[in-house]
Amino acid sequence: MKLKKFSLILCLIMLASFTLMSCTKKNSEKNSETLTEMNILLDWYPNAVHSFLYAAEEQGYFKEAGLKINLITPAGTEDGIKLVATNKADLAISYPKQVILSRGEGIPVKSVGAIVRSSLNQLMVRKDSGIKSLKDLEGKKIGFPSFEIDKETIKEMVKKAGGDPSKIDFVDVGYDLMASMQTKRVDGIIGGYINHEKILLEKEGIELLTFNPVDYEIPNNYELVFTASDEALNKNKDNIEAFLKAAKKGYDYTVANPSKSLDLVLKIQNESFPLEGDIEKQSLDILMPLMEDKSGSFLTQDEENWKNNIKWLEDKGLLKGTVNPADVYSELTK
Repeated sequence: MKLKKFSLILCLIMLASFTLMSCTKKNSEKNSETLTEMNILLDWYPNAVHSFLYAAEEQGYFKEAGLKINLITPAGTEDGIKLVATNKADLAISYPKQVILSRGEGIPVKSVGAIVRSSLNQLMVRKDSGIKSLKDLEGKKIGFPSFEIDKETIKEMVKKAGGDPSKIDFVDVGYDLMASMQTKRVDGIIGGYINHEKILLEKEGIELLTFNPVDYEIPNNYELVFTASDEALNKNKDNIEAFLKAAKKGYDYTVANPSKSLDLVLKIQNESFPLEGDIEKQSLDILMPLMEDKSGSFLTQDEENWKNNIKWLEDKGLLKGTVNPADVYSELTK
């Protein structure tokens, strides 16, 4: 009798457990089905600056926010704004000055969060070129990647230093910035990043001097930002805000666990763009203090920053039409 009673109790427990497992599985499947899918376009191949995104994914922060995030490598660095503007991507990492110029051309995109709060693009010159100050650029060859913004930046810096920018020999090297320095085709470059090209060139034993545009009264600008179309902000603002909050959690995790976050990027690196662990570690060490500082917390934006850069582009004759700060950014992280 006791044995029968025990068997009955055991059967009831097993049935309850099975029912619970089935319900849990169904709820899990339901939750998975109700996740909102978002396509996020990176600025380039995955590297140290994207660590916080892969951390947010691995830690489940996006899923907690009800999102299924697809991190996509673009075919080119200018694809982000185009695909966001045509709503073929929900968000894209892009460059603030490109956002401003695009808006001037009537392309409906805005920044929704600043990723790096200071410019990484600085003038780098070979020490063996004899350049010790910006006035020494007269008669020297400076490589740039086809963008007039970079040329105008150098001209302004040299003016502020008391030199004559008309005496600089600008060489359009496209994206061959590294090669042009390695072969001494040019004496210096603008368009290279202090957390990438600079580290790689120095690893090869090329000694460099670096000049920060901000030290020569060029307005500080955010280096990378998340961009969205006006339409996406009108229709999917809640999803964008949820993404940014989850991304912020990923950043906080990366601050506390930089090696673990970076390892996630190294594991999924693209074969077309292989990463060197020591280089990416140095890169992340440079980036972290620039992603959140006294100017503001991660992803927040400042109207004055945008206003100064709009005015600079206007003064240089590079901006078409009239653009106001409210046209180019939305603060969604306060």
